[in-house]
Amino acid sequence: MQSTKHPNRRKAGSILAGTAFALMLATSPASYAQDVSGELVILNWLAGGEAAMWDEIEAAFMQEYPDVTIRDLEVTAQGDARGGIRTALLGGEVVDVIINTWPAFRVELAQAGILRPIDEQWANFGWDESLNQSWRDLGAIDGVSYGLPYTYGDRSGIWYRPEHLEKAGIASAPATWDEFLASFDKLREAGFKAPVAMPGKYWAHAEWFETLLLRTAGVEAAAKLAAHEIPWTDPVVKTALMKFAEMLEAGCCGTAAEMFANDWDGEADQVFQANAKNYLLIGMWMNPRALEDYGLVEGEDYSFFQFPALGMGHDNTSGVDAKELNVTTNGANPAAADAFLDFVITKPVTDILAKYGYASPSNAADTSLLGPVQQTATAAVSQSEVQFVLGDLLPGDLVDEYRVQLQRFLQDPSEANIDAVLAAIEAKAASIQ
Repeated sequence: MQSTKHPNRRKAGSILAGTAFALMLATSPASYAQDVSGELVILNWLAGGEAAMWDEIEAAFMQEYPDVTIRDLEVTAQGDARGGIRTALLGGEVVDVIINTWPAFRVELAQAGILRPIDEQWANFGWDESLNQSWRDLGAIDGVSYGLPYTYGDRSGIWYRPEHLEKAGIASAPATWDEFLASFDKLREAGFKAPVAMPGKYWAHAEWFETLLLRTAGVEAAAKLAAHEIPWTDPVVKTALMKFAEMLEAGCCGTAAEMFANDWDGEADQVFQANAKNYLLIGMWMNPRALEDYGLVEGEDYSFFQFPALGMGHDNTSGVDAKELNVTTNGANPAAADAFLDFVITKPVTDILAKYGYASPSNAADTSLLGPVQQTATAAVSQSEVQFVLGDLLPGDLVDEYRVQLQRFLQDPSEANIDAVLAAIEAKAASIQ
């Protein structure tokens, strides 16, 4: 990510273990300022259109609080950014605010003493007027609030170009699993390289399994798996991978080498720039990429449909994610950090989010400002039983093994290999959970 607004940003990268957090904190106690002024340091790993949106939010905050300057400690990462964040903090970087999207990482940071609770701020700022209890619960650990959600998204929606379906003679986006699989041959016959853009390089290939788990087993089973209350070898988990195998056997995605070639952004390019592939299952950050990076018209040049129905009793389920802000125990400017959290759920910020194609959980948000794709996604989430995406709930060591094993599944989706893949994930889970 390149900075054009904050020339004094610094970079941090690579992955390290998090065991030395507490030692670092012991040398840097927090000291609360009485006024909202001075430098506010934000640990920022956002990229692309989302980074441009964040710059606009920061500029609006500094206009509201002219005595504050913001410096972003910029973390760059390929794939999961948690490693880069750990490296920055272990390297002695001191920040006031952390942008976070992983509930499991919030737990890790809180247990290490990195994060301070925000229940007092919640009461003092009156955040209950802006955020419903469910959002407060989402950012809590054992009933203690640590995260303030500022945006959320549907993770069970599929992005596509309507003109691709028209070219293949497909009248509308597939509504059922059978229609979805049947569309593959038509799309290939129309000259497309692969119907499904499968970003298997790092982590995004797991998106398909995670929604299939919800649609085959329901939110309760997915929550139990995340907490390791059922083993990875449970039949409900195998059923989801067997459904995933149906996609591969139907010729969804090309060769394993082709699936491993790109992360989600490269596969998005294949759909929306190269016009080589058709369906991409990914989060709502695709919206600003389509709008800002590709210059496409929302609802015309690109669209979005909810995951097709399987008819297994759980078609009213959806995966969701959220981004939140955490504040640190050793930050030099807690007053400005708290004011920034308060600011991100106000109407000026919800308007900025909507401009870039993001939804806000704040009651101040005007949903009429959202484009047609985001309105479709927001409506789908509101009508669904929802579960936070599985990969963001798993501990770091386990999520790495989980993603590697799913790559092995992509190479060989046979039933025997499915059993081996799930046994390997279960062995790792049993050793750390």
